[in-house]
Amino acid sequence: MTINIATQPDTDRPARSASDPWVADGKKPASRLRGTKRRRSLPHLLLGVLLVVACAAAFLVVSLNSGNRETVLALARPVAVGQVLAAQDLKEASVAVDPGVSVVDASQAAGVLGRTMSESLPAGALLTLDAVSGVGVPEAGQAIAALSLKAGQFPVEVSPGSHVLVVFVPGLSGAVLATPPTPDSTAVWPAVVTSVTNPANQQVTVVSVQLSQAAARQIAAVPAGQLSIVMLPGGGQ
Repeated sequence: MTINIATQPDTDRPARSASDPWVADGKKPASRLRGTKRRRSLPHLLLGVLLVVACAAAFLVVSLNSGNRETVLALARPVAVGQVLAAQDLKEASVAVDPGVSVVDASQAAGVLGRTMSESLPAGALLTLDAVSGVGVPEAGQAIAALSLKAGQFPVEVSPGSHVLVVFVPGLSGAVLATPPTPDSTAVWPAVVTSVTNPANQQVTVVSVQLSQAAARQIAAVPAGQLSIVMLPGGGQ
């Protein structure tokens, strides 16, 4: 006996026509998948290109900045006019130097040790050959005099390179009344400070100043305690 079993149509699933984009096997057409993948990949591609360009630019900048760097001598601590340069005064620095700047290569350190400073420089300053030429220490017609001063006889801001006035202050020095070294009882000498030191176990500060030879002789004749320093603007005006 033959039994025919009738099948009921699937009423829950809508019928698809031949123009339906989904094919019978349930897969999306390949052309639509490729288009979607291409659109999603384009932003990533642009981002990759931008990263490559940025890295190349950064490498170029670093190369240009490091290409002219040299290892030169710099000062590890402040130095003053007339000071003899020692090894502990120096350190090496790697800097980009313009062709017109007169610096001292680190390999020439032995050649500058023991030379006299012709100018005062702060710590960190690059050393130049002119700075250790010794020329003008002191300059022709000039001399360096040392003043032994107590607190209150000089501004605490005084440092090498400061322009000052050395002022004669009449007063007692022990039991001797000092007389002015010149007919002018308010004698004043312009000078430039070359160094400021504090001797150990002493309650004085020694301030060395550069001034004319005649003024240096007059100052040297003044008893200790009767000189003071007045600080001027940087240009000595």
